[in-house]
Amino acid sequence: MLREFREFAMKGNVVDLAVGVIIGAAFGAIVTSLVGDIIMPIIGAATGGLDFSNYFVPLSKSVTATNLADAKKQGAVLAYGSFLTLTINFIIIAFVLFLVIRAMNKLKRKDEAAPAAPPKPSAEVELLTEIRDLLKK
Repeated sequence: MLREFREFAMKGNVVDLAVGVIIGAAFGAIVTSLVGDIIMPIIGAATGGLDFSNYFVPLSKSVTATNLADAKKQGAVLAYGSFLTLTINFIIIAFVLFLVIRAMNKLKRKDEAAPAAPPKPSAEVELLTEIRDLLKK
């Protein structure tokens, strides 16, 4: 049973998937930082200092806080600003992946379109060509 598990775990597809998940997590962290630290502040500045992360609707009368972290401590809240931030995050990730895959496909098409150099003739063919050329003289 251990041998079967080892064979399964070491298959190329499983290892490729593991690498993809790890790289995807790292890429997700980069995009999260891009959205939270660069894009959302720019959007906030363009809209007059709005901060989407603190947008919420209190679902309890006991919630009186003005920021999301304190409001969550006081009771139930509907944090639609966090949802909006995550939605923008997803759209950016999808767009960046689209651009990466598009670039890879272009490179692949260029490689396929480039004509392969004709194979070098064998030694026999070269010898016969030389003999033919000598006979023509």
